[in-house]
Formats: sequence, C-alpha cells, structure tokens
Amino acid sequence: MIRFRLDMADLADTSFAYSALQETVLSLRAWTHPDRFPRQYTLLATEREAFEAGDTALLTALVARRRPWVPDFLTPRPTTSVPALEAEFAALRAADPAGLSDDIARVFRPLGEPVPARLAAGLARPATLLADIADALWFYWNNCLAPYWPRIRSVLEADIVHRARVLAGQGTRQMFAGLDSRLFWQDGYLAIRQDSESAPWPDVPVHGRGVLLTPSCFALKASTMLGQDAPPHIVYPARGLATLTERARLPTPPEALERLMGRPRAQLLALLAEPASTTELARRLDVTPAAVSQHLSVLTAAGLTRRARHGRLVLYSLSTLGTALSNPGRAPDAT
Repeated sequence: MIRFRLDMADLADTSFAYSALQETVLSLRAWTHPDRFPRQYTLLATEREAFEAGDTALLTALVARRRPWVPDFLTPRPTTSVPALEAEFAALRAADPAGLSDDIARVFRPLGEPVPARLAAGLARPATLLADIADALWFYWNNCLAPYWPRIRSVLEADIVHRARVLAGQGTRQMFAGLDSRLFWQDGYLAIRQDSESAPWPDVPVHGRGVLLTPSCFALKASTMLGQDAPPHIVYPARGLATLTERARLPTPPEALERLMGRPRAQLLALLAEPASTTELARRLDVTPAAVSQHLSVLTAAGLTRRARHGRLVLYSLSTLGTALSNPGRAPDAT
C-alpha cells in the first residue's frame, strides 16, 4: 500500500489536471496489451498503418509486458491544469538523460523482466536515446493520436467536471473513493492499494507539494509514479470511455420526454448524463455544432442543463431538474 500523508493545507491544494503527453505515452498500452484495453485499441487500430510507419520497436519497448508500466520521465507531473502539448514535449526533451537508467530499471526490475534490448543498447548514449524517444512519440502523436484528441480531451474534461460536482456535493472522502476502488481516504492519509509485485512504500509526506490527480483514458486503475521521491501525482481511469468509440450506442430517452420536447432535445438530455462539449455532442449525434448549440441554449434557459468552463472548453451537464426529467429513476445530484 502507498499512503500519502496530507495535512489540511495539502488537502486544500489537491487539484486536477490532464495531459496530452501523458495520454500519448499511456496509449501505447493499447498497442502492447490490446486484450486489457479493447475499447481503446478499437479506437486506435484504424491508425495501424501510421503506427507501423513510426519507430514501433522503440515505442513498444517502453511498456512492460507483465504490467503495462512506463518510465516516470515520460509522464512528468503537469505544471498547469491544461499544459500545452508543445511545452510538454519541450520539457521531455530537456529531461536529465542521467535519470533514464534508473527510471527504466524501475519499470522492469520489480517484474523480473529484462530491460528490452532496444532500450538497454540506447542507455550507452542516454542523451541520444532521450532524443530518439521524444522524436518517436512526436511522430506517434501527430499521426496516430491527434485525430482522436478532441474526443479524448472531451472525456477527460467531463470527468474533471464530474469530480468537482462530487466534491462540492458529497465531500472529499467520497470524491477520492469515486476515483477508483484502489484509492481511499483514511485518518489523514490518501492510500492506494498496490499490485502484489510492488515493493511496499514508506508513508509519503506531501509537505506542501499538493496532490495532483489526472484522469486518463488509458488507465485501468489508480496508480502513482514509480519513483518514491517524485512529487505526489495520481493517475486514475476516466469515466465515460464508451464515448471514445465512433459507433457508441446512443441512449434512448423516455418516450414521454420525446413527446414533450421533441426527439433532438430529449436525446441531448439523455447524452448529458455525462458532461460533454458542444463539439462532442454534435459528433455523437452526427449533426452540426450550431444545431446542438441552439438546442442547448433553449435547454439551459429552461433550467434543464448547466454550463461549466474548464480551461478554454465549455461543458454542458444536466441540472437537477434535467436529471429528473431525462431519467426519473436516477437520484439527482446534491448540487
């Protein structure tokens, strides 16, 4: 078990962010472990030709076989709530090459796996290896992940808005518990249950560094950095992964609601069981963003939906009244 000791100031400084670089790196798990990430692999597999045009040997070497861990230097803790991709890649290229060997060893050593030959050979010239990894990831991002980034980002943004609502309505303990079954709050500690292969950690004092929580579309469960001296950073699985797939089944609104307001607006209310942007709603309904925006304006004016801004993105979600109308059997939020 890993336990982060938080005092009141540390708890107040707990925050959320998401990272395009993190998702780029963690998405490699879908290629190396498609059985564990079937939905994500289905999304990315359409780009297989582009993936194989890159340095796949190097990229897949970064992910362990038994457990899909990756080296810490590839997923640095975001410095802002929505870091710019270019800045993240610049920071990756500026990482200290001397730290690569320890970071890579921490991935494979606890599992009894040898360091892949491609990485082991590259560690003889760590600065060159770091540049090669950054180049391979940049190619991979642009040719495989970027086409799906708006969809992925929408899931991450919606997750953070949901967590904020849980925090406001139910408190910190329930917010932490809702992130993942392995994560819980107890007696001043935020704890993560570990895998059996992981060596037990001593308790980690946060000491004013704050805990950063980042959702991911490519995480199976809550995890933290492999290095025990790294700033507190917990990655957890995002909600709403069903919306990643292009042909995700649309929910069916109640028939009475369709008769009351028409199918387009009733369908929007059904989709807003999870917060979403205008662009994402338009994609799922196969209509224009302008059409969705017009309907949302009416629904918001009627008090059925509400808006929340995160960074530059505006997300819509159901109000208490909207929840009651679109799903009478669902308990409304406390907000």
